[in-house]
Amino acid sequence: MKREAVFYTAKDVAERGKQGIPDELLSGKSLVYSSPATLAYNSPGAEGFGVKRAGLSVPESVMLIVAPGCCGRNTSLISNMPGYKNRFFYLEMNEADLVTGRHLTKVPGAIKEVLEFLKGTASHKLPKVVMICITCVDALLGTDMERVCRKAEDSLKDSEFEGTRVRPCYMYALTREGRRPPMVHVRQTIYSLLEPMEKDPKSVNIIGGFAPLENTELLKYLKNAGIENIRQISTCDTYEEFLCMAKANFNIVINPEARACAEDMHNRLSIPYIELTRVYGTDKIAAQYKALANVVGTVFEDEEDKAEADGAIARLKAEYPDLTFNIGECVNGNPFELALSLARMGFKVEEIYATLAPENYVFVKKLAELSPSTKLYCNMEPTMLYYDISNSKADITIGKDAGFYCPDIPNVSWNQDTEPLGYQGVRDLMNRVYDSLKEDRK
Repeated sequence: MKREAVFYTAKDVAERGKQGIPDELLSGKSLVYSSPATLAYNSPGAEGFGVKRAGLSVPESVMLIVAPGCCGRNTSLISNMPGYKNRFFYLEMNEADLVTGRHLTKVPGAIKEVLEFLKGTASHKLPKVVMICITCVDALLGTDMERVCRKAEDSLKDSEFEGTRVRPCYMYALTREGRRPPMVHVRQTIYSLLEPMEKDPKSVNIIGGFAPLENTELLKYLKNAGIENIRQISTCDTYEEFLCMAKANFNIVINPEARACAEDMHNRLSIPYIELTRVYGTDKIAAQYKALANVVGTVFEDEEDKAEADGAIARLKAEYPDLTFNIGECVNGNPFELALSLARMGFKVEEIYATLAPENYVFVKKLAELSPSTKLYCNMEPTMLYYDISNSKADITIGKDAGFYCPDIPNVSWNQDTEPLGYQGVRDLMNRVYDSLKEDRK
């Protein structure tokens, strides 16, 4: 009998309802095929800003990775990247540690050893923060890492390293589907370092990403509205500058995984927030900017930027009127929202490779009205081992994982560190797709 990758059409899923999403499209319901994690050589958080790089987004910080040797193997790749020299350190767990948990008693001494080493390294300032990265092993042991970090901080009192902060980073793949997945928790850890400060009415934070927003029109709109200080953690050069994020009048959340830390900052620092979801429909973007402008008490002049994004869509549509996409989840965006936006633009979406969380059902339901035959695969479903590209008729793929499944089709990976947002994201994606297709023709 021929083995095939399991899929359901958008129509199938829509008819089943939100509570009837097939188990094969959900994670945690069966054995896992680690395609997304394997492609990115890391888990969870994967390539780009996973837990480790995210934890080190705090200026003047270093990380102590407490783990078996196999769990730290992939960090060697990150260590070679610019800006990460002498920022990763290791406390290796042996078999006895796994059974007894005695490695936890070694953490304070390991931190002191790291600080002593850095003290003797002329090219490196002493860190203000030590992030302790732990793995699924401590999740299974039930380790109270908050307590371990408090004891480590206390051990530095009355020494030359007093005042150094110690915080936990949980690289727990086991909690991926839990209330606080790793990338949610690491954001909460980062911003828990902020202390209350007097508010500056002309300051705002953009939180959720770990690389600076650079080309987005949002920065222009905020400056035109009279906001003088627009802070992002990625643009803070010093720890003191990072602490000034506590002065913000409000936060702009650009990633749903930062929602929990925004709530924390609201409750603890009295900083309210508004969320700008990354979407690829220009009408939806316009509506979000209108809502933000109302909060700021102004009007954003966005007609020119919207027209430019719509123009990029029109150019692609004119050149490739029957363009068909396959979309993966290793992208800067929600793959189901992206598929729906492309369908609304008049393009075809043949296949989506992504885990379907219940909160994304609304996109599939609307997609079923425009493209009922779109096939939905789950990247983590074991039958993806038998995926057959010969069944696909796509002209281009978006996402590193989609490129893996369809290696002979032009691909736009679209998972760069610097994340797209707003009209800029739509414009740049359309232009990247256009250029990729033109290059393929050559």
